[in-house]
Amino acid sequence: MKTISRRTAIRTALAGSALAVAGLSSSPLAAHSQRSLPPLKGNIRHSVSKWCFGSYELDAFCKICKKIGIESVELLDPADWPIVKANGLTVAMAQGAGLGIDRGFNDPRLHDELVASYEKVIPQVAEAGLTNLICFAGRREGVTDLQGWANCEKGLKRIVPIAEKHKVVLTMELLNSIGHKDYLCDHTVWGVELCRRLGSPNFRLLYDIYHMQIMEGNIIDTIRKYHEFFSHIHTGGNPGRAEIDETQELYYPAIMRAIVETAYKGFVGQEFVPKGKDPIASLEKCIRICDV
Repeated sequence: MKTISRRTAIRTALAGSALAVAGLSSSPLAAHSQRSLPPLKGNIRHSVSKWCFGSYELDAFCKICKKIGIESVELLDPADWPIVKANGLTVAMAQGAGLGIDRGFNDPRLHDELVASYEKVIPQVAEAGLTNLICFAGRREGVTDLQGWANCEKGLKRIVPIAEKHKVVLTMELLNSIGHKDYLCDHTVWGVELCRRLGSPNFRLLYDIYHMQIMEGNIIDTIRKYHEFFSHIHTGGNPGRAEIDETQELYYPAIMRAIVETAYKGFVGQEFVPKGKDPIASLEKCIRICDV
């Protein structure tokens, strides 16, 4: 199975976005809108990354998510936040600041531009009643781990006080450096050390299970050791970032039980790219798999 990156899927979703113009009648959303679903157990706070379902109009997608029992639709820009909130949901992981995955705080030449961007968006996150704002380390560009820590620490220390003032949590995503070639923050312990250097509860990590399975494995033990440094968690099937079911190598019920045992209070965001004929059925299935 060909691995699908977030960047590739966004391009694919945009190419197919015209499907949404015809309305719900041409999408699986219509078939699910009238169904009655049993309630979830409530031990996991469920979210979903919209980019994985990019062909669906956001308002209609939010309505289906709420029916499934999902509390959040995430990785959305400020213009989309009111639509989500109007549907009684939240945006568990906001975006809209920064220069993308590859151009992050590891590059001191970008610090001024990055700081200006986050200074603008952090207050917007707070005004919208949201908490987490994503950020990235960027490409390694030949630096050592030590220099990467120093570079990121220097840039982030300029905006952490602003995040603290507005009660916003800057959340750096852990990504694999194979699909996202040369990405710096590609191991949990590297991200945890950056958290320790910054020394603020307003800087935390997005622990992406799919990415960390590729880089290091040992998922449950890592969650038990380092959960206090995670403000958000992502799922995804490996190999291929497909559904988190029996077709891949991770057993998510056990992973979710380990998360519950840590008393983690954040969200778990589904970030798989559906390969089934009915993406909404896949989403509901994966939410139920995580409902422990």
